[in-house]
Amino acid sequence: MKEEIINRVANSKLKVIDLEDYYPKGERVLFDIKDWLLEGLVLREKDFRVFISEHNWEQYKDCYVALHCSTDAIVPDWAYMLISIALRDHAKLTIIGSLNDLESILYTQIISNLEVSEYKDLPVIIKGCSHKPVPSNALILLSQKLKPFAKSIMFGEACSSVPLYKKR
Repeated sequence: MKEEIINRVANSKLKVIDLEDYYPKGERVLFDIKDWLLEGLVLREKDFRVFISEHNWEQYKDCYVALHCSTDAIVPDWAYMLISIALRDHAKLTIIGSLNDLESILYTQIISNLEVSEYKDLPVIIKGCSHKPVPSNALILLSQKLKPFAKSIMFGEACSSVPLYKKR
């Protein structure tokens, strides 16, 4: 006679938060402005404004865009501002930086709006493994946000978690 397998984790008060569940849908685009600079290094305002006026911004519809310059050019802030204004009606979000910076900013917004009072006095595991690019910064922000509420905070999986915090 076989014994019934009981999932003790599912029957416990333990709550698992998987930040991958909050991953915003939408294409991520790394927009390199070096091709709009003379020899990849010099920004000529008149030419730059022509590029902006003639560029097809519709291709960034519902995308998340990270603006950067892959050369050592000195790019004035107003250049990035012009691009962001052109992207305003198309992209979901535009930042200056890398794709990692973009993910970090997205998750900062998500976690700042996350309601965590439901985890009051409960043990919480912040899931560690993910298939989507969840930045380490998001894990830190979430653990800090949970601390005033959770009874305990762990990291990993229910079968092998690392304890991080326990309320006294």
